[in-house]
Amino acid sequence: MTGFARRAVEVSGELNFVLTLKSVNHRFLDLHLRLPSGLDALEMELRRVLKEHLLRGHVELTLQIDRTSQQRGCYNRELVAAYVAAFQAAAREFELHGQPDLNVILRMPGVMQVEAGSTVDDTAALTASVLEHMTPLIAELKAMRQREGAALAAVLCGTLDRMTEAVKGVAELRPEVELRYQERLTQRLEAAVGDEINRQRMLEEVALLVERSDVSEEVARMETHIQHFRDVLSVGGETGKKLDFLLQEMNREANTLLSKTAGVAGKGTLITELGLAMKAEIEKAREQIQNLE
Repeated sequence: MTGFARRAVEVSGELNFVLTLKSVNHRFLDLHLRLPSGLDALEMELRRVLKEHLLRGHVELTLQIDRTSQQRGCYNRELVAAYVAAFQAAAREFELHGQPDLNVILRMPGVMQVEAGSTVDDTAALTASVLEHMTPLIAELKAMRQREGAALAAVLCGTLDRMTEAVKGVAELRPEVELRYQERLTQRLEAAVGDEINRQRMLEEVALLVERSDVSEEVARMETHIQHFRDVLSVGGETGKKLDFLLQEMNREANTLLSKTAGVAGKGTLITELGLAMKAEIEKAREQIQNLE
């Protein structure tokens, strides 16, 4: 589910950071962390915290550090020289004019090096502050996701309403379709065997075939699944995987309904149309619930 949160924090007069957290739709929890080098331990802690609070989504966490004072730092001369040389070589090759921007180069990964003696203290303070602000950051992200979830629930309820109408339509058509199906089977059997037919035996066979084409169980199960879907939506919480499973069951019932009514003429074609409409709504809902946790 889509969400965004950002916090700018001042750790000390010389150390500040910006923590950004955003998420987009994904079936599973897909974490991507972008941190400056040398913070491996912090990255592991951040992954643990995110996994504790989030269940689904493509989640990106970015940490940007700003050291306002460079009195205790120095730059990697060899790396700066390499960047400048690469710039000049590219300019000559493509016959371009311009000079390298030192401000940009000094922000490149690995250029600035903090003197030993300040690293431990700065890293400890940074780690503690980042972890402290993760809880409100995640809460802000969840609040945005919940607002989107409320709007999405309304869309899904509309889908369920249309599916309910389709199921009711099938239930209303079922008795007449079964009667016409039975009449057609009887006529075909009589035409096939002529006067030698055992009518009682024929009626038993017709009844068996009609029973196999009966869609009352599929209608009843579809109604149950729709109501269960509504109940899960109303309760809230971790709904995504539950709803995904329910949609799989609905799709199975719709497929069975279509297979049983295939080839039935007359109003049987209306049942086929309603079954296809159910499947279309199920696919729409399946796309939407990827946004739910």
